[in-house]
Amino acid sequence: MTATRARDRLAALGRAEATLLLRNRTALATALLLPAGMVAAWSPALGGPADGSGAGVDADRLLVSSGIGFILLFAVYYNLVAAYVARRESLVLKRLRTGEPTDPEILAGTALPAAAVAVAQCLALVAAGTVLLHLPLPRRPVLLLAGVALGVVLMAALAAASTVVTRSVELAQLTTAPLLAVSALGSGLLLPLRSLPHPLGEVCRWLPLTPVLDLVRTGWLGGTPADPAEPLLALGAALAWTLLAVFAVHRWFRWEPRR
Repeated sequence: MTATRARDRLAALGRAEATLLLRNRTALATALLLPAGMVAAWSPALGGPADGSGAGVDADRLLVSSGIGFILLFAVYYNLVAAYVARRESLVLKRLRTGEPTDPEILAGTALPAAAVAVAQCLALVAAGTVLLHLPLPRRPVLLLAGVALGVVLMAALAAASTVVTRSVELAQLTTAPLLAVSALGSGLLLPLRSLPHPLGEVCRWLPLTPVLDLVRTGWLGGTPADPAEPLLALGAALAWTLLAVFAVHRWFRWEPRR
């Protein structure tokens, strides 16, 4: 009975948040159009569509798998920072805490629409890569799904943690910029890690989004990694970042505006 009521509360919060998302054209465009725009803009630099050469196929694989990273960054992380701050500043979060929903339910319910959009976009991207670019079907789908699921949870937790230093919705553009830039440049979205200088590349392997993308690419392309423990290391690193972000939310998340 308790689980059913918790599920009903989550569904109600998710529906309310989905309505707000559909009414917010800026947030909707960020979630639906910006990731695709980033992929399209970077496509020429990676060699464009596959031309039958190995380089073209590798470029398409990097491009499409990087698209999942952009979806996680913009559809989940960026949009949720703005959403959490907007709900906090309008006292919605404070009012919700006076009712039945628990704190985790409030945060999860707010994140549900963004998470659903991100998962749908990731599935559509995999289908588009398979049908339009003739990429192979995911060879280890469990790892791919684990990467996407962990990525959604991690980005949602990091979004909630980022609200600690975000006083207004307008400031979200500034406070989210460091993670967006570091992830785009250092997690293999725009440039392969092997193209970075050795010490820098090793450091970038431990950025929050890097292990998520490692799981996505291993799950899609399969193969045997040089170190069989690599998928487990990536899984452990992603879980560690997620737990760290959840701890930060539990410790420092603010439910009321700063006056």
